[in-house]
Amino acid sequence: MSQRFKSEKVFAALKKTAAVISVFSLALSFAGCAKKESAAGGAKFGKINIPGLDGSLCGAPIYIAYENGYFTEEGFDVTLISADTETRKIGLNNGTIPIVNGDFQFFPSMEQGVNTVVVDKLHDGCIKIVVRPDSNIKSPEDLKGLKIGVDEVGGTPHQVASVWLENAGISARQEDHQVEFLPFADGNLELEALYKGELDAAAMWDPLASVAEKAGKVKVILDITKDEPFAGKACCFLYASKVLYEKNPEEVAALLRAYRKAQDFINKNPEKAVDIIIKGKYSQIEDKELAVQLISSYNYPSFEQRSAGVFNVKEDVHYFAQQLFDIGYLKTDADTYTSKYFVDVNVDGKK
Repeated sequence: MSQRFKSEKVFAALKKTAAVISVFSLALSFAGCAKKESAAGGAKFGKINIPGLDGSLCGAPIYIAYENGYFTEEGFDVTLISADTETRKIGLNNGTIPIVNGDFQFFPSMEQGVNTVVVDKLHDGCIKIVVRPDSNIKSPEDLKGLKIGVDEVGGTPHQVASVWLENAGISARQEDHQVEFLPFADGNLELEALYKGELDAAAMWDPLASVAEKAGKVKVILDITKDEPFAGKACCFLYASKVLYEKNPEEVAALLRAYRKAQDFINKNPEKAVDIIIKGKYSQIEDKELAVQLISSYNYPSFEQRSAGVFNVKEDVHYFAQQLFDIGYLKTDADTYTSKYFVDVNVDGKK
């Protein structure tokens, strides 16, 4: 298997460590946010851990659902924990983590055996590709033969850059040597490498990219919120453990109701949402004006927009499955993939 993804052999080994990871996640939970005591013993679905301490602004619905009590209203005693991508995959696979937000980087993992399903949209774009202010790079064609920073090979910024390049006829495959991807686990180090000329471009998560842009340190050449082939499409999805969904679909439905209440709140009250996020120190961003601008651009769905059918999660899953299939990141055709890995959850319990 290529360098782009963890091999099935590695994932099999990771599954054997699930018990250890579960203990680790439990330990992390004690370091998580200590939410004010909810009604003792009154949680219908009991205690659960949800990854929600990664510092990203786009995870706002988790923070709002937690702080505004939406999880509690829906019958959960939630502890927010820190969990890296592999820990999330293992937790979803064995059911110890019920739900996570994630990008289409999870798509190949499901194809490779992670036992999870896409159950909803979280929001639109939160990834940008940036260059130095004096750079002449403006298009994917200009990146041919150059170095691009990413957080990890196989991660979503890498996949975004790959789709953008491949749509322009530039191979993103490492073995073709038309571009070179360099991974940086720390986004600040990725930016430093860009500033020093060690990178020609950097594919990055917000808010780091937007903070650097506002400071005049970079210019944006791709913003997936508004630029093709990503404009108007979901960037982040909600993934539920298939183990949990098959065992208790109502629990997944209740979780989605909590998320949707939070999305509706953010849509209608972006400034209040940012105040809650900054006060709780959930995100690394401190610039309130920029945070409101970004959180508004992510297009979190309101109840009215959902009722009007403005968003079609299934179509977005199909779209990105097709994009990833076209460039060789998925082996399953988009129709088959969507029917297998997308679930339209009966959130309201209507027949």
